[in-house]
Amino acid sequence: MSTDTDTEPSTTAPEADMAAIAALTQKVIAAWAYNDADSFANLFVEEGTMILPGMYAKGREAIHAYLAESFAGQYKGTQVTGRPLDLRLLGADSGILLTEGGVLPAGHTEVPDEQSIRASWVVVRRDGEWRLAAYQNSHARLQLPAPGGAA
Repeated sequence: MSTDTDTEPSTTAPEADMAAIAALTQKVIAAWAYNDADSFANLFVEEGTMILPGMYAKGREAIHAYLAESFAGQYKGTQVTGRPLDLRLLGADSGILLTEGGVLPAGHTEVPDEQSIRASWVVVRRDGEWRLAAYQNSHARLQLPAPGGAA
């Protein structure tokens, strides 16, 4: 005998879960504003991954090291911004958030086209908290050649 609970993921309060997942974007924005590599890296599960153009970091420690160096160098004085494009639960303890935004250079109020990104956030609930399992972004405005076209 099959019931709805046999085929549907069990979620206690999907609206609360979705709000908590969406709040991760604000936590990232706040951590970035303070160049706080600790807070940023702690949003990830211990074995989380972060992929940026030309960069791959696996594990909270590697993510922290990359951010600490970047906040002292190329990202010093910058801010980030973003807005959700899509958010859905994949089960009781996992979901995906898609966003658009980017890095705001010092003194800018809008993300320059060359800095505009779209990102995928794979989230999981661990010990009652939503955390990042994987984050990846890519340029939002980069146009790839059509299939069969010249590169």
